[in-house]
Amino acid sequence: MSTAGATADPLATLGALPGVAESVESVRKAVDRVYGHRIMRRRSNAVTSEAALRGARGSAALSGADWALEEVRRRTDFSGDDEAHTVGAALRLTAEAGQMLSIWRQSPLRVLARLHLVAAAGQADQVGRPRQEGEPVDEPLVALPLPGAAETHGRLEGLAGLIIAGGTAPALVTAAVVHGELLALRPFTSHNGLVGRTAERIVLIGSGLDPKSVCPAEVGHAELGRGAYLEALDGYVSGTPEGVAAWIAHCGRAVELGARESTAVCEALQRGAA
Repeated sequence: MSTAGATADPLATLGALPGVAESVESVRKAVDRVYGHRIMRRRSNAVTSEAALRGARGSAALSGADWALEEVRRRTDFSGDDEAHTVGAALRLTAEAGQMLSIWRQSPLRVLARLHLVAAAGQADQVGRPRQEGEPVDEPLVALPLPGAAETHGRLEGLAGLIIAGGTAPALVTAAVVHGELLALRPFTSHNGLVGRTAERIVLIGSGLDPKSVCPAEVGHAELGRGAYLEALDGYVSGTPEGVAAWIAHCGRAVELGARESTAVCEALQRGAA
């Protein structure tokens, strides 16, 4: 977040970066199209449930468990190999996100710790707390340099302070920064990608942009591909205005694709095919 400067509302400053306003407006239009669908007036719960399932599948895919949607839908036991554990963690996190909305604005660090506890259940005493100096991080798909524990804790506190203070930044900007910081810092010893994408979802829901959680950004991130995801993350970590703006735009495109996915679900429900 080094591009934010020392203003009272650094997230709002990021919202003024070139191209970000256009991304924000494009996302708003995409979300409005889903909410304007007539199926949303009488079957929004069904759309929300399907979006949650598809979002969890997409997040798991980005963490290396790229299962078919129907396999995720039918499976009940996720105690097998690493991929099964990842899919199970993604599903648990998606379910947990809705329970964390009232806590997020008052205690985001508490929410993040809870999300890690849910994702990494059973992994010894490193669960549910930021990593300490010298503890390794199991996040093989993100190969960025790992900040030290002291820097990580400081930046987490700074991020939490911005969230608690609120501000005028668009929801997309806040969600992208939360997501980007968690991937850049990898504050937990595992499952940081899953936690980061869930935190992005919480911001989008809690901000009022997507209150019914029917625009799963995780679907879009998976559709855009792991390579594009990591390239955009590199831009964010660079701290340059262009790189940060490109990451925000990437997150915006992911939300748009999630909205498109749920529009297709609405159409299927309308036809009686889902």
